Amino acid sequence: MNRYITAILIALSATGQAQSLQSAPKLVVNIAVDQLRTDYIEAFAPLYGPNGFKKLLAEGRVYGAASYSFEPIDRASAIASIVTGTSPYYNGIVSTQWLDRETLRPVSCTDDKRYTDSPVKLYCSTIGDELKVATNGAAIIYSIASDKDAAILSAGHAADGAVWIDSKKGTFTTSGYYSDKARKWLDAYKSVYSQRTEDEGTKNLAISQAAKECISANAMGRDDITDMLSVTLSAKGRNATNWQLDMESVYRKLDQVISDLVQGIEGKVGRQNVLFVLTSTGYTDEENVDYSKYRIPTGTFFINRTANLLNIYLGAIYGQGHYVETCFHNEIYLNHKLIEQKRLSLSEVLSRCQEFLIQNAGVRDVYTSTRLLASDNNIQKIRLGQNPAISGDILVEVAPGWQLYNEDNQEKFTSRATFVPFPIIIYGANIKAERISTPASVDRIAPTIAKSIRIRAPNACKADPLF
Repeated sequence: MNRYITAILIALSATGQAQSLQSAPKLVVNIAVDQLRTDYIEAFAPLYGPNGFKKLLAEGRVYGAASYSFEPIDRASAIASIVTGTSPYYNGIVSTQWLDRETLRPVSCTDDKRYTDSPVKLYCSTIGDELKVATNGAAIIYSIASDKDAAILSAGHAADGAVWIDSKKGTFTTSGYYSDKARKWLDAYKSVYSQRTEDEGTKNLAISQAAKECISANAMGRDDITDMLSVTLSAKGRNATNWQLDMESVYRKLDQVISDLVQGIEGKVGRQNVLFVLTSTGYTDEENVDYSKYRIPTGTFFINRTANLLNIYLGAIYGQGHYVETCFHNEIYLNHKLIEQKRLSLSEVLSRCQEFLIQNAGVRDVYTSTRLLASDNNIQKIRLGQNPAISGDILVEVAPGWQLYNEDNQEKFTSRATFVPFPIIIYGANIKAERISTPASVDRIAPTIAKSIRIRAPNACKADPLF
């Protein structure tokens, strides 16, 4: 009798071990949808087919209250956070563009003197990089997007290829940074497929088609070594007069693209073998509105004029000099060399700047680099959205409804403290369907993927996995 009991216990133990050692997904598909919103997903739900949003929401693990750990957010900083599991303070991608401190000229987050475009400005590893390291280079890693910043950042440093749509030609392209194999595959693909890419809808279709062909042509998900494909789609509208009809069309077409993409990949790899992760970039482009027309409090804050006045003010205190070098977006850059030559305390100069700027009409708050470095939890998100090596010395926050205007480069935007609701959806690879209302930060996606495929999280990631 004891032998039978022992045999049963061994069998149960073996079954438990088999379950705990369930094989990792053969393919991870990381989908970022630029400007996707939960309220729009829900508003247009009756228009969806059975295999797009409805399927993911019904059969996936859905975190309904997702957010980013930093602000402000744009496409590049969001994508970088998704794949690195950290904020711009650590990964270096504060925005799609920022000011080069040496040349005082705007640079793109993907600019590279050697290859023209590459991930050289991304300071840390991505989940794709760690997958390459863990598999000794054997994992196959690609990314496909409409915009080069999304494609390159989501691919990471070690990817086989990043592919995006050339804004002038309307066809897919890549960079010399990536392998010859990637360029040969892309050339072969373009010789067979030719798609229109005039708007976001046709670009989404082209990306979906290219993603499926990339998996087939590169034999992704075919063996026991996990591969990864990052895809960036768009839920951006056209700022049409009738925005409701415009967004209805955008989400209906997006649902069809997601359905086509998910079904196509499952057909190639098998649902049990592929892990899908879908989330949003967590922001929306705000259209400039004339609030004065509706008697809503508003005004214009001229940052270039204010920067000139600040320079005069500092000159009156410390003696004549070019203390303010320039301004870009809502940031002001000081002349550190002059401040050092005059043997001034940078923290004292910044304190003077803050005192002067806060008195200007339309200024809600002023954040200096010293204040951000000594930040408390109330301004932690703003601190994490900056990077000391890249960002300006002073960040000016204008009041809601006010327009910030730079006459030197004609840049303008209206300040809005807008909350954008969006989800994190994890589907496939035998993931149990579940709705979770607990708030979840996007920087937890990378360690969650890492845990699912049993590798290390990116090297600057401190966040816990979602499960």
